[in-house]
Amino acid sequence: MNKEDIRKLIKARKALLSDDEKRRSAANVFASIEKSAAFITAEKILVYHSLPDELSTLEFIEKWHNNKTLFLPRVNGDILEILPYNRSSLRPGAFKIEEPDGDNLHNPDDIQLIIVPAIAYDYQGNRVGRGKGYYDRLLSITNAIKVGVGYDFQLVDTIDAEPHDVVMDIVVTETKTIIINKNKKFEWL
Repeated sequence: MNKEDIRKLIKARKALLSDDEKRRSAANVFASIEKSAAFITAEKILVYHSLPDELSTLEFIEKWHNNKTLFLPRVNGDILEILPYNRSSLRPGAFKIEEPDGDNLHNPDDIQLIIVPAIAYDYQGNRVGRGKGYYDRLLSITNAIKVGVGYDFQLVDTIDAEPHDVVMDIVVTETKTIIINKNKKFEWL
């Protein structure tokens, strides 16, 4: 199945989710992440500010923004800039995503853990994004642990990866944790 077909399939499946299913799924995914050694030891974490059709990060951000240094991405041209999370500095940015305002940019090398959104993942850590390549460009220049998150149905058998696609180290869904990059020096469980 090509990426466009995967996008259509996942979009249709997401439309069937109730609000309760969305909340429960996000809670399960982030509970798994919070128990991991990689999360416990990470001080600087990049997370996305979720759109309505994405696994929600809003409760996770609210829970951890005072205990960890959380960062959010901001679109600038065709790159993602990294800025610290501050609820009062959020503004609708590119694609109507809440983004941090200001000029306090951080180097992606400072980030230890990145929670990555996607339309779908496969068991080899490949992902289908929205098709603009923002995350692939960012992920290609950092050594942070890359954690893909999603609903169980966002996990597909195979994705036709392209040379510029960046593979996740771990994929976490409501019921599964798939460790892909066993060579990377991190502890998950």
